Amino acid sequence: MRVLNIKNISRSLPQPIQARYCDSFLCRLKGLTFRRSLDPQEGLLLVQPRENRLDAAIHMLFVPIDLTVVWVNEARVIVDLKLARRWRPFYIPAQPAKYILEVADSWLPSFQVGDQLDFEEAHLA
Repeated sequence: MRVLNIKNISRSLPQPIQARYCDSFLCRLKGLTFRRSLDPQEGLLLVQPRENRLDAAIHMLFVPIDLTVVWVNEARVIVDLKLARRWRPFYIPAQPAKYILEVADSWLPSFQVGDQLDFEEAHLA
């Protein structure tokens, strides 16, 4: 399992987010479905084959927790973010995105459109 540290270069985060890298169709489809909780430092980075709006849409069906969803373009700049509410049919970004970061709902104030993110391999013990 590949895990990345996600850092916000534009503003300081209390700690890096450790996100599981998810680039297969099945992994992206499942996402955080059926997860009852998410640790504050844990996340999921969905990676699309290409940057666009439709492929970057997410669903919240069978996701029993609210999430902060951060859409990021190929240059790793945030192009949209939302508080995604549990059990909603779908969310689509305002701008094309290649990466979708899903984290605990408490992270929403830590990001803004235009922020630059950095992804680096996490070295797990």
